Amino acid sequence: MEEVKKKVMVSGIQPSGDLHLGNYLGAIKNWGARAEEFDCYYFMADMHTITVRQTPADLRRRTLEQLAQYIACGLDPEKNTLFIQSHVPAHAELGWVLNCYTMFGELSRMTQFKDKSAKHADNINGGLFTYPSLMAADILLYQPDLVPVGNDQKQHVELTRNIAQRFNHFHGDVFKLPEPYIPATGARVMSLNAPESKMSKSMPDGCVFLLEKPEDIQRKFKRAITDSDTEHCVRYDVEQKPGVSNLMSIYSAVTGKSYAEIEAEFDGCGYGKFKPAVGEAVIETLRPIREEATRILNDKAYLEGVYKAGAEKAAYTANKTLRKVYKKVGFVAR
Repeated sequence: MEEVKKKVMVSGIQPSGDLHLGNYLGAIKNWGARAEEFDCYYFMADMHTITVRQTPADLRRRTLEQLAQYIACGLDPEKNTLFIQSHVPAHAELGWVLNCYTMFGELSRMTQFKDKSAKHADNINGGLFTYPSLMAADILLYQPDLVPVGNDQKQHVELTRNIAQRFNHFHGDVFKLPEPYIPATGARVMSLNAPESKMSKSMPDGCVFLLEKPEDIQRKFKRAITDSDTEHCVRYDVEQKPGVSNLMSIYSAVTGKSYAEIEAEFDGCGYGKFKPAVGEAVIETLRPIREEATRILNDKAYLEGVYKAGAEKAAYTANKTLRKVYKKVGFVAR
């Protein structure tokens, strides 16, 4: 019986900051199961990260920590291709070719370029402007069917398709046109000290990081914003009680309990008992992830083996696409 070939999925993640509870409950928690259905490539997008100034030692540390955390969260290196972007030179090589098939007007309309230019006015560099061409290369090298993106990233997949269609128009059927894949999201986790905003590393006091110490996590939950009402009851009401509702959403996500069950569990208890209970449940959820990520980071030979094997597998696929592209544009074969 002929084996059914899995659809290919590609995703790049910038190691620009530490992973947090919102990343995990909102997305990463569900990624491990994808490998049963898709042939998945995940890379640490270190080349994209340097469009903003980085401290080199911090970038190296975060790249390896992020890779270790993804493995600890369930991305099995035996079932997923995990690698570091800069370890596969074809990304930069195809990125240059696609620069020559990307129009200036297309790049100038990219919202992330506008946003980052405003935030980093002293460093509006060429890479910041042309990074969508590199992103298109990141995707098209692997001839994927799907690219998992949030709604704010659909613009990048649309541009990638435009670039691929333009190249195919001149050179024949070279690139598969990928589709955006909007995954079902998990819990929407808000900041502990500003529940009207999503949990973000840019607001560290209200953000719980995956590798954070248990005592620091508990302290953040004890200080979490609840509500100014006088009843102090644990009740889900996003409009009237956003802080409590956020804590209930987190507690539900890590325990599997419904809002009705949570309300019953803490009926008459007040926030003084509820907040530490949420903190403890989160600590126990993250404990195996933190311990496994720490073990992996301490086993440098294992981690190096993962990203070397991942880069070899990725390069094999990527170079097949690159050879075809180089032939089509007229470069002499190596």
